[in-house]
Amino acid sequence: MRALHGQAFTGVHAGLTGATGPDEGVEPNPGLRVRTAWISDVHLGTPGCQAQALLDFLKHVDCDTLFLVGDIIDGWQLRRAWYWPQAHNDVVQKLLRNARKGTRVVFIPGNHDEFARGFVGHNFGGIDVADEWVHTTADGRKLWVTHGDLYDGVIQVARWLALLGDTLYEFTLKLNRHLNSWRARAGLPYWSLSKYLKLKVKRAVSYVGDFEHALAKEARKRGVDGVVCGHIHHAEMRQVDGILYANDGDWVESLTTLVEHPDGRLEVLHWADVMAQRSARTRAATA
Repeated sequence: MRALHGQAFTGVHAGLTGATGPDEGVEPNPGLRVRTAWISDVHLGTPGCQAQALLDFLKHVDCDTLFLVGDIIDGWQLRRAWYWPQAHNDVVQKLLRNARKGTRVVFIPGNHDEFARGFVGHNFGGIDVADEWVHTTADGRKLWVTHGDLYDGVIQVARWLALLGDTLYEFTLKLNRHLNSWRARAGLPYWSLSKYLKLKVKRAVSYVGDFEHALAKEARKRGVDGVVCGHIHHAEMRQVDGILYANDGDWVESLTTLVEHPDGRLEVLHWADVMAQRSARTRAATA
């Protein structure tokens, strides 16, 4: 774990020592202005990470506060095999640049980047590291922000099973990349094999429901109006036992984020759809 600390924070240290991000000095071009944004489960350090799509999001969304809700860096995968392309470093540098330009960035570590829990209470290049957070929306609601792994029975009771599941998940993603490469050549849209399998397996659906109810129960105990989390790679926003449950999804498959608009309204954005709509408008304008 000690060796991983130094490696995983290479990009952060580069930003602290004056290295510039991929768009340093370029005027921002936000396509969307929001009060708050939440992203999680980026899994930098894995081939499945959609770093380019995340960079697009970070370049086109302007927010006062950005929550990084865990599993931003995948320490589990980096221990098995080092993988850190330039695009992943660009994401770290872009986050640091946004913090320097005035966005409040709060990093709440998850189970895959649990090494960062040793740095809770510290600030790296303008990014605050915290165990959890209570965010007050513009319309006065209090939202508890946590990655969610501490309320996952599999993680807490059988860590070995979680590690095995992670290995199988990476294998599924690898198959998914080959499948979608073929689909792209055939002119077919992106399709997630792992998401399809999870939704088809009854026990996985039951697991998601148990996770949602566990977090809603804890949120009620804390006296808040809702909970924002990640962890299970399933974007959702609904009432669970009278508590607002909001999951911001992931940046491996679904490319989703939760945002708070200036009036306090919350929305789950599917960024792949946003990029597709922007590309369609560009093609129409140049036709």
